[in-house]
Amino acid sequence: QVQLVESGGGLVQAGGSLRLACAASGRTFSTITMGWVRQAPGKEREFVAGISRSGGSTYYAASVKGRFTISRDNAKNTVYLQMNSLKPLDTAVYYCAAGATYHYTDQGDFSSWGQGTQVTVSS
Repeated sequence: QVQLVESGGGLVQAGGSLRLACAASGRTFSTITMGWVRQAPGKEREFVAGISRSGGSTYYAASVKGRFTISRDNAKNTVYLQMNSLKPLDTAVYYCAAGATYHYTDQGDFSSWGQGTQVTVSS
């Protein structure tokens, strides 16, 4: 089982930026795919972004493509989510996720989850 701890959430004005980080332990980091999923109040959890084991390939939800960037540092066992041009609709709890297969384009590809970090975007 992979343990995941997120950091970097907070309150930001619309148009601003935030960078989330997620530290992983419990498994060799380069053998797991990683991703970010979010859940807004009253809504279902939705996939945000995913990244391959090597970091060479990424995938984004249409709602964040061009504004968010997922990356990973396998030497630091950490995955990041750089969020730019934030909108009030991006307000949600953001969860880091890890998967044991080669897939990373859907929240169903992930089997381990962090506790989440709150991101609030004010208008």
